[in-house]
Amino acid sequence: MGVTAMIPNMTFQQLKDEANSRWQEIWDGDAGRLEILLLCPRKERKLLELHGDMIDHGQPVMGIFHRPRAEAQLISEQGFDPKAASFQFVNISNADMGPWMQQLVTQEGWLRSTVEIVPVPFTLDIPNQRPFEKHSILCFRHPSLPPLERYFLPYPVHALVGKAFVSLPRRQAAELARQQAEILGVGLAKPEPEIVEVPIVESMPEVQTPTSNEDSNSELEDAFIAEMIPQEVEQVALPTSDNDTGEQAPEEIESVALPGTEVVSSDATETVDESVPLPASAPETDDTSPIEKEFRALVQELLDAGVDPSDMMSDSRLEDINERALAQNFETWPVFMQMVS
Repeated sequence: MGVTAMIPNMTFQQLKDEANSRWQEIWDGDAGRLEILLLCPRKERKLLELHGDMIDHGQPVMGIFHRPRAEAQLISEQGFDPKAASFQFVNISNADMGPWMQQLVTQEGWLRSTVEIVPVPFTLDIPNQRPFEKHSILCFRHPSLPPLERYFLPYPVHALVGKAFVSLPRRQAAELARQQAEILGVGLAKPEPEIVEVPIVESMPEVQTPTSNEDSNSELEDAFIAEMIPQEVEQVALPTSDNDTGEQAPEEIESVALPGTEVVSSDATETVDESVPLPASAPETDDTSPIEKEFRALVQELLDAGVDPSDMMSDSRLEDINERALAQNFETWPVFMQMVS
């Protein structure tokens, strides 16, 4: 399984240039990589963002979403509604592409094709537009979406700027993630409750009485020993019933006072001696972050309103919280799955 992180304002080229310093031994610069295009219904974009959390892969997988703007008209002319889909470009190693797409193709019926990446005509006058050679890449799309022949971009794929969703292989990245969490103070385990040590009162050492062959203790020692030896409790005979059978009804048995205790009748109301302070329980601390509370509250509100979990992803409020949560390194997906399952 992978661990997904969001890095804002990045390009594939920047990620590859910084890969050795970011991921060290996790990154294999000699591994062959390719770029593919994934098309999914917009409401399921969150599933693509965290797709790597469910996949066992060996190299970092980088994904950047692109939203058509001025070039949306060129897509609409092909009979494809650009507002109905999310477009994600993925940079992935050749060895990981099979595991990455297996579930989507075999279980969800995603379809494979090729799409031609074409430069946007300069007549659209997009700022900072850069020319590049058109080329074809692999495309996988959700079965509910129609085919797409050409996709128009103002820059080459490796120069697209956006939020990069990077999935790191969990087994190799576990130690790296732990170190980053310690530095950022995020994702650390909750502190263990403080343990208050109660001093142990040692039992009184047993006093040996003098034997016949020992010398007599002094009067002071005898008095000290007498105080330390507990006095015998006088045995009080319990009353018997009139029939003298030796059996007694529970209500007829009188309470016998033990030394240093007070007899309380059976029908008396139990009282608490207010002079003896009760141990105060430690207050519970709530370590839930504000963004997690806000996320949970919104999901619960949608659940109470009867909204289907698959439709929640299209809620603009949830999308806004997801973006802010990623910026704070809070993973919303496990919490979402826990609440809707």
